[in-house]
Amino acid sequence: MDNLQEIIARIQPPDPALGEQAQAHLDNLTKPPGSLGRLEELARRLCVIRGSLELTQPRPAVAVFAADHGVALSGVSPFPREVTAQMVLNFLAGGAGINAIARQVGASVWVVDVGVDHDFEAVEGLVQAKVARGTADLSREPAMTHEQAEEAILVGARVAGELIAQGHDLLIPGEMGIGNTTPSAALAAAFTGRPPAQVTGRGTGLDDEGLERKIALIDKALALHRPDPSDPLGTLAKLGGLEIAAICGYCLAAAAQRVPVILDGLISTAGGLVASRLCPAAREYFLAGHASVEVGQAAMLEAMELKPILYLDLRLGEGTGAALAVAVVRAAVAIYNEMATFDSAGVSNKEA
Repeated sequence: MDNLQEIIARIQPPDPALGEQAQAHLDNLTKPPGSLGRLEELARRLCVIRGSLELTQPRPAVAVFAADHGVALSGVSPFPREVTAQMVLNFLAGGAGINAIARQVGASVWVVDVGVDHDFEAVEGLVQAKVARGTADLSREPAMTHEQAEEAILVGARVAGELIAQGHDLLIPGEMGIGNTTPSAALAAAFTGRPPAQVTGRGTGLDDEGLERKIALIDKALALHRPDPSDPLGTLAKLGGLEIAAICGYCLAAAAQRVPVILDGLISTAGGLVASRLCPAAREYFLAGHASVEVGQAAMLEAMELKPILYLDLRLGEGTGAALAVAVVRAAVAIYNEMATFDSAGVSNKEA
């Protein structure tokens, strides 16, 4: 899949009738109907997404897309931009939060340099797919060209394709990029129509003054670029990040192959939202891993009609909250496959 339009053309809406059939099976298990709540909903959705009434335990994989941002030089993060490259090395060494959680849920972790302002040596586990050495400052000029945005989308699509070819059937988009909550909040404002103050959070720990500066910068960017939400690629190019674009492509390619995606926090949700605007049917293949502390994520999830699986007050990113949600997905598959039916267990069902 080397062309964005080709990827989009392959995404077909799933068959909702499978959900009814899956629910009939769930209702015949040894429990009151609906008593396992969201677990039943997840099992039903997995059947619909995969196009089958047979579920197997997933083989999850995390792709951490890393890129730098020109806007980081405008004081929107208390951390220096060099941390992006330093954290890439930490991911590769297995020492980051996502590494620890991924090990617990049996997920592999790939690290993808799609736009870090650093020259990495060849390191095992690092996918070198640099589109540019970071974006431009979105408050002064478009963050990317259209060509860069599409190239980064295709990087994410290729990574998803490779993971799926290896047998992974549950994909998680992770990210790393100092300053990336700013373009994510800008995209949230552009696509939801909400003012920046309602979708902008403190990121990695801004104080009140820093938060006000960040909101003002996003206001300035929106006034400068006047993004048109009916032109998702153009909006992404003007406001987004290279890793957000890659996540968009990762989500689209997964949807094209009927593979579910668990979105993480603010940044990966922004990538998912762009994907859903490029192809509305793609949203049917997304799950929301958790509710981020970052307020913009809730607005974007609402726009996609997605409900978080976990509420843990997380705001790390990297794919951590989505990886934690894998345990709940596994439980949903287990109850669907392993619970006895009323007939097989010799248990009386409720009277008609």
